[in-house]
Amino acid sequence: MSTPKRKPGGGMTVREAGQKGGETVKKKYGPEFYETIGRKGGEATKLAHGHEFYEQIGKKGGKKGGEATRDRYGPQFYEQIGQKGGQKVKALIEEGKKAAAAAAEREADKKKAS
Repeated sequence: MSTPKRKPGGGMTVREAGQKGGETVKKKYGPEFYETIGRKGGEATKLAHGHEFYEQIGKKGGKKGGEATRDRYGPQFYEQIGQKGGQKVKALIEEGKKAAAAAAEREADKKKAS
């Protein structure tokens, strides 16, 4: 990460100025304001670029997000979450089998009773 560049004379960085401006707007108009303008911007982008645009940026963002996560947590993180996911799937399959067996048993009991 590069060091923020300050103006000569020790002024704010662009990032600091943006944060300060954002906080001022939030205080004046409330956080809902950002939701409203974000929704309007999204609608305008959808009209201008179409569905494919969102697919393209989603793929790029997913790749960038994955790389950032890898850099932050390391490859072992993916091993851990993969194992957790696998264990969860295994448990869900077992629950499904039990539920199916119980349903089949209830159905068989109904047939015997009639």
